Amino acid sequence: MATVMNAPSAPAHDSFVEKKSEFIGDACHATTPEEALAFVERIRDMHPKSRHVAYAAIFSGSGGGVSERMSDDGEPSGTAGKPILDVLRQNSLVDCVVTVTRYFGGILLGSGGLIRAYSTGASIAVKAASLARIVPCVRYAVTLDYPRLAQFQRLLADCGGGCADEVYTDRVSLQAIVPQGESGGFEARVRETFNAAVVPERIDVVNRPVVL
Repeated sequence: MATVMNAPSAPAHDSFVEKKSEFIGDACHATTPEEALAFVERIRDMHPKSRHVAYAAIFSGSGGGVSERMSDDGEPSGTAGKPILDVLRQNSLVDCVVTVTRYFGGILLGSGGLIRAYSTGASIAVKAASLARIVPCVRYAVTLDYPRLAQFQRLLADCGGGCADEVYTDRVSLQAIVPQGESGGFEARVRETFNAAVVPERIDVVNRPVVL
């Protein structure tokens, strides 16, 4: 799986003209339906004279499942939102939303023409986007003494992991995020290196984007 990294404030963007109708594709990262709908409304506000703003979005869920949203926004059923959604599926994208805005040029395109146009609008937006691969990672809670921090960070980096939410008091508390496939080796190396002085506690499994 992969995702679009562009922020809603700076989405991936491209456009083309088909029989005098302009189609504008925009894509950004979104992890919830609320974020996706907020982006759609942002695009509507940017194009108040457009005829349609169709969209599709896919969100990752727990256990590897996904949920999907789409809208034809007044175009004939199945000619706008579904072609956009198909582009997201074909590219194995999650946690993102793509809009295709249409300025009507006065020439009807027919169902087949609309499907091709909205698919193209989504495709050029995805092509313009900054993409990242989604890697399932195990998240750990870790507490350790300051003298052990640098060695722990090197060990973590060797396993392809990273730190988050560091808190520095009399000791260091942090979250270690390790690719799921490396988690067994990470736990073994921590035991070998620190014995019982450092004990990572599993919190959950999260998706982490790795830029392509």
